[in-house]
Parts: sequence; C-alpha cells; structure tokens
Amino acid sequence: MEVKATYVPVSLESIEPLIFPDVALFIKTGGNFVLYKNHGRDFSEHDRERLARNGVEFVFVSNEEMDVITSHMEASAERMLKSDLLDAKAKGKMIYQTSINFVDDMFNNPDKSTDLDRTKRLVENLMLYLSNSPDAIKSLESVMSHNYHTFVHSLQVASLTLLMHSEAYTLSRDEMLDVGAGAIFHDFGKIFVPQEILNKSGKLNDAEIQVLKRHPEEGYQFLQKKSVLSPVALSIIRMHHERCNGSGYPLGLQSRDIPRSAQVAGVVDVYCTLTSDNSGNKTMPPHIAVQLMRNQMKELFAPNLMNTLEKLVCTEDVQQFIL
Repeated sequence: MEVKATYVPVSLESIEPLIFPDVALFIKTGGNFVLYKNHGRDFSEHDRERLARNGVEFVFVSNEEMDVITSHMEASAERMLKSDLLDAKAKGKMIYQTSINFVDDMFNNPDKSTDLDRTKRLVENLMLYLSNSPDAIKSLESVMSHNYHTFVHSLQVASLTLLMHSEAYTLSRDEMLDVGAGAIFHDFGKIFVPQEILNKSGKLNDAEIQVLKRHPEEGYQFLQKKSVLSPVALSIIRMHHERCNGSGYPLGLQSRDIPRSAQVAGVVDVYCTLTSDNSGNKTMPPHIAVQLMRNQMKELFAPNLMNTLEKLVCTEDVQQFIL
C-alpha cells in the first residue's frame, strides 16, 4: 500500500461553496502547502472563482481531516450527480474525488470493508454517472498524485468493467452492483504487500514477484472471511489475474473455468495498466494498447471481450483520453 501523503488534493470543482465542511484548506505553491482558509470561515463562491481565475485546480486537506470530507462527499454525491447546474466534466471530477476518497479509506482501514451499504452507494453513484454521461470516459480524468496510483487504478478498472458489462451483457441492478464492488476491491490484497515492493522503481526480482502475486488470494481470503461481498465480487478479486491459456495466477485456471466477470476485470486491469503510469498520466494511446493486447497477448484474453473493449475505448473521440 502506498504511503499516505501529508495533504490530500480535492478538486476545486467538487467543492460546494458555503456547505463544504469546516476544514482548513491549503494551496500548493512552489512545492509548499500554504494555508488558504482556516477553520471558522466558510469557503464561498468568491473563493472558488478567485482560485479558478488564478489557475488553481485543487486545494489540499490534511489527512487528519479527510474523514469529514469523505463523509460529506459520499452523502452529497447522488444529489450533485442529478443536478442540472453541473456539466459532465464537473460531475466526473466529483465522482472521481468521491471514489478515490472511498478507496483510500477502505485500503487504509481494512475493517471498514464490512460496510456493504457504503460500497453499494458508491457503485450506484458511479453507475448513475456512467449511464447519464455520454462522454463519461472523456470526463473521468486522472487527477491524483502518484501516491494514489492504487486508488486511481481501482476507479479506472471499476468504471470500465461496469461499462463493458453494460455493453456486452444484460445484467440486473444487483448483478451490476456486485460487479462494481468486485472491481473496486480487485487490488485490495495489495495492502498485504510490503511498501518497498509496491514502490520499487526498478525491476522486481523473482522473490518479490512471488510476493506480489499473492495479492489476489490474500485479498480474497481477507474479504471472504468478512462475509459481505457476493461470490461474483469475490471471484473478481481472486481471479482477475487468471488467463485463458492457463498461465495466470493464483489458480492457473483456463478460460472455461474463469468466471465471466473475472475475465472482464482481467482485460480491463491490463488495459488500464498499459494506458496510464503511476501518476495517472497517459503512457500509451488506447488503440495501441488494444492492438498490443490482441497481438502479443492474444492467448490470454477472450476475443469477444477484446472486441467489446475496443468498441468502448477506440472511437475517434476517445483515443486521445485516458479513463
């Protein structure tokens, strides 16, 4: 698990003036965090306009005060997503912020994973955004620092996994909630991987690779014991690294034995890894990533799932964007 930063970025567009919680807000200047608003003063529309005019996209909150921010944003998410006053880009930043805060909280406080209602609310809001925003892929922007790579990646995988299921299959609302929960938690087992392995800049040695490869099974075992996630969600967590030709892990399953949703999440996981780096920045155009997966990994993924992925991410409009 990545080490938490001293300050957490909050998108300016996700802040509702006057009703935002009373916390100290900082702005980043020259690598330093400078107090902008202390406790006891509302954040006004004038504040937001002034910061925006000066090119400020994010304010920062200390980690110690993130619980109140997370609770406020999760409680406000549905109302803001349904608001006619916000455009798709602003809603994208809001649901992005809410989701990142959620995953951060869950990964750093594993026992909170038993709150299934909270998880379902997050997935429902993500589904609401994806279904109501034609340009959802374009509007969901990677906005967090490199310390949040695992959290950013979890949201990317959940969003595209939901979109692929919606495109390829006819699922009930409850089934989609299960899929979303599994995708959000797919890398949960990385909380058991030592920091020095997760943050290593160079190539991992064989022993380190074996430790990293334990994360699907360890995440599954931990969450299975909590007895709140469905078998579908748990299968995604355990089997998103299984591959159709049997070369995956932890079980070495072949295509016929890998649950459908785990196969989808596996395709998406690799695609998102290819197309964004540790800071969420674009590293490979979508169409190049898809062709690489088709040509160099063709035995690993089901062709019909690759077709669905290509249909979603390789349109002319979205080739220049990263989910």
